[in-house]
Amino acid sequence: MENCCGLLTSKQEPVPLKSVEVELEVRDHVATVVSTLNYENKEDKPLEAVFVFPMPGDAAVCHFSATIGQTQIVAEVKEKQKAREEYDDALSSGQQAFLLEESDQSPDIFSLSVGSLPPGESASIRLEYVTELAVQADEGLRFVLPAVLNPRYHPQGSEGVQVTSVPASLVPYSLSFSARVSSPRPVSKVESNCPMDPLKYLNTEQSQATVKLAAGHKFDKDVELLIYYKDAHQPTAVVEAGQTSAKPGTLMGDPLVMLSLYPEFPQAVMSSLASCGEFVFLLDRSGSMGVPMNNNEGSQTRIGSARDTLLLLLKSIPMGCYFNIYSFGSSYEHIFPKSVEYSEKTMEEALKKVEGMEDDLGGTEILEALKHIYSQACIPNQPRQLFVFTDGEVGNTKEVINLVKKNSASHRCFSFGIGEGASSALINGLAKEGGGHAQFITGIDRMQPKVMQSLRFALQPAVVDISVKWDLPKGVSVSVLSPPITTLFQGQRSLIYAQLTGQSPKAAEGSVTVKYSLAGHPSQNKLHFNLKPAEDSGLTVHRLAARTLIRSLEMVEDEEVVEGGEPDEGVKKKKVVELSVQSGVSSAFTAFIAVNKGSGETIQGPLVRRNVPTPMPMMAMCGGGASGGRMMGRPIPSVVQRESLNCSLDIEPLQPPRDPLLQLVSLQKASGCWELDPALAAAVGKTSEEVENTKPASENKEVWATILALIWLHGFKMDAQEEWELLAMKAVSWLRAQNAPCVAECVEAGNTLLGCKVQKDALGI
Repeated sequence: MENCCGLLTSKQEPVPLKSVEVELEVRDHVATVVSTLNYENKEDKPLEAVFVFPMPGDAAVCHFSATIGQTQIVAEVKEKQKAREEYDDALSSGQQAFLLEESDQSPDIFSLSVGSLPPGESASIRLEYVTELAVQADEGLRFVLPAVLNPRYHPQGSEGVQVTSVPASLVPYSLSFSARVSSPRPVSKVESNCPMDPLKYLNTEQSQATVKLAAGHKFDKDVELLIYYKDAHQPTAVVEAGQTSAKPGTLMGDPLVMLSLYPEFPQAVMSSLASCGEFVFLLDRSGSMGVPMNNNEGSQTRIGSARDTLLLLLKSIPMGCYFNIYSFGSSYEHIFPKSVEYSEKTMEEALKKVEGMEDDLGGTEILEALKHIYSQACIPNQPRQLFVFTDGEVGNTKEVINLVKKNSASHRCFSFGIGEGASSALINGLAKEGGGHAQFITGIDRMQPKVMQSLRFALQPAVVDISVKWDLPKGVSVSVLSPPITTLFQGQRSLIYAQLTGQSPKAAEGSVTVKYSLAGHPSQNKLHFNLKPAEDSGLTVHRLAARTLIRSLEMVEDEEVVEGGEPDEGVKKKKVVELSVQSGVSSAFTAFIAVNKGSGETIQGPLVRRNVPTPMPMMAMCGGGASGGRMMGRPIPSVVQRESLNCSLDIEPLQPPRDPLLQLVSLQKASGCWELDPALAAAVGKTSEEVENTKPASENKEVWATILALIWLHGFKMDAQEEWELLAMKAVSWLRAQNAPCVAECVEAGNTLLGCKVQKDALGI
């Protein structure tokens, strides 16, 4: 290479991207993100820089501009092919051009092309997006700035996006990140998986605060923020005025309302968990599942954590249910030919198979496994619940999600994204289209509590007959822009976007009522709101609503979009392009294009392409997790090659001793009881003699063993209660069915033996 100054890639090529600056503004549960990418060409020839990077899958990208010297060029949204042609034409005629486009395969990958950057020149690229923040189990709001782009596994013969990647430690550009949080309620705390400067409050009410990422971010993980407000989430309505330059009656010209609903269900109904259902667990066994859960020394591998989680799940599902376990990689396997009734025999058989599961099935081809699951007939009166565990990225995200959507009437899908860089488009899409709930397990998160929360959701009575009724002043009509609500979960937010047309009198009010039936009980939640638009909200709600409409249309099969009663494959694309251009929000069929026509001077000399590298996790650099296919258009190393790479992860890690909680849980029978044996005594930290000799004489061994196990759980593992709560409920049900005469005496003797003070009522018996 002639000129090797500045930042270099792993191939010793100069990198024109120097720094990334990110500013986050959170208002209640809506985030606006502004990213500035600073480029400089230190070479002696003109450059084209191409940067492929991850984005949140549900983000509405709504602004893209470039600043060169004193000139700012704001990009327009155009049909994707036209935008690409305009970009190529500009470059071939010596002009500067900038192109931002979403991947055809997945909405959480974007490609940014900076064209014809002359020698010595700098350019600053600004892109902006808005997104809603997901509510976590502990009521925190989760924001993720994706910094890691995992390999996308593409089935044989399919095309992928070209990505240049380097290990996180070699990323040749810097990141600065700051956040400003504001809400009607006080901000109680902001937590992060990355080192942060202390939270600073901007007012005495503590309803506004700022926080910054500490210097020296290593790009080895996504930047995750958890934002907590002092009061529980309340239903809210935000009315936003239309764009003054847009025509009334259009999406951008009319006021829009965003409703955030948090249904509360009666406690009596919530405590009555279902005792039926078909539970299908689908586990990723691709090579990357051998990666540790986090960077801490001795951290468990993803596959190891998944095995422990399956143990908890199999001990917690009620008697009378059906279940099966599938695993997938380049191919798929199942433990039983079809779902079987849950019993001691089938549970033990499944657990033996689970113990032998390793990260040895190659790539991440989830589609064929899902097709096989859906080909199995549903079992009458056993609602199907699908649990999907994956750390992977698939190249055919839209195809996978469409398959789940087609089968949404016959099941609910609960999804779990494991580790840094898990695809938000895939994980959220599976749950959204499958009427379930999505969870992400990153950093030092334990998988088990999050999965058990989803199991509780799955066992709760299904909410049916959901309807939304509007009550608005005369002269005002409403058009709902969101897809119909098909599922409601306790404490989880449901969002509705709607367009308000017509004139409303000043200080007018409207209301919306959500009606539904839960376990045979009709219920309703009503929300009153003022029709006067909120001040200074910009067009955030309009952009989020446009994104919701665009995503809904993109998910529709071509033949479903008809005009004049006849299918037309171009109708869907035409509608999406119109909506995208009108709202200024990107889509799968459009791109942002900016051409600098200002100086009139053409750029001389041949153009050199430079691919800006993306951070890639260690396992991906070693080629794990995708043998036999294609990763973002790159050939995958074979197993032999992988070994020759001397990847440290191929060395069998020392297995830590088994967690005492899981040791005890593994001994529970499918019925819910424990047996009195040396293994139980060891699990509760006693000898066989101590446990045998303190048993009340008139009580049977299983009752005594089960009460001991419950006392140990309540006495020593309350911090992990959400992990064992369901299997403890099963144990209590078993105890009640025994009509044991000496329960109080057993509880007293058990407390004495274990050194606890757990009350009989606390045990629920």
